[in-house]
Amino acid sequence: MTARCAVLLLAALALAGCDKGPDRQLQGWMEAETIFVSPDEQGRVEDLKVRQGDEVRKGDLLFTLDDDLQRADVQVREAALASAKQAYARAEELLKTAAGTQKAMDDAKVALQQAQANLDASQTRLTRRRQLSPVTGSVEEVYFRPGETVQPGKPVAALLPPANLKVRFFAPERELAAIQIGDVVGVSCDSCPTGLTARVTFIARSAEYTPPVIYSLEERAKLVYLIEARPEDPSKLRVGQPVTVTRGAKP
Repeated sequence: MTARCAVLLLAALALAGCDKGPDRQLQGWMEAETIFVSPDEQGRVEDLKVRQGDEVRKGDLLFTLDDDLQRADVQVREAALASAKQAYARAEELLKTAAGTQKAMDDAKVALQQAQANLDASQTRLTRRRQLSPVTGSVEEVYFRPGETVQPGKPVAALLPPANLKVRFFAPERELAAIQIGDVVGVSCDSCPTGLTARVTFIARSAEYTPPVIYSLEERAKLVYLIEARPEDPSKLRVGQPVTVTRGAKP
């Protein structure tokens, strides 16, 4: 009986050791935090400088909107500023000759400052009719074409900076203690080069049920925790790509 118990014990230990292998591999997918570029005000797209798939750098021109109204507003504000400058000069002269009052001088100064602020705001509105890229990355989607009218807040283009690509995967509760913020995990897929890694940046505090997109070779715990990691070489991965995450990868 003693020998038989020893054999059973060794077999149990062997199965336990084999069970650790799959636990180190977790299924996940690639997601992205897309930057949506939209105008501040309604306008008609006049010139579209990019297409889907283009690479852009920060500061590159993406698109322009019609600016007739904004230019007219700037001209009105420029005339108001010129008038305010004349009024301020007269008030200053009158104050020097004691024919004016300090209050009139102060009022003229406030009016001049307000006119300058109004002009600055109008010039900013005019400048923003030319939309520049806020980031360096790729153009993932273009939603409007030249001649179409876009409402304020509606994106004309969606950009993806490389650093905004992330791996999302779920870990069962028994694996959670072995994963920490800053840990390096391996990332692999069918068409990926070998040796890809990502660094863990987020671990959810609350559990959720296993989502249907997770596939496993064996039954897992029903409650899992969402984890996110940033690829250290995002250019080798694509949005929506299913990946396998391996714990314990070397940085």
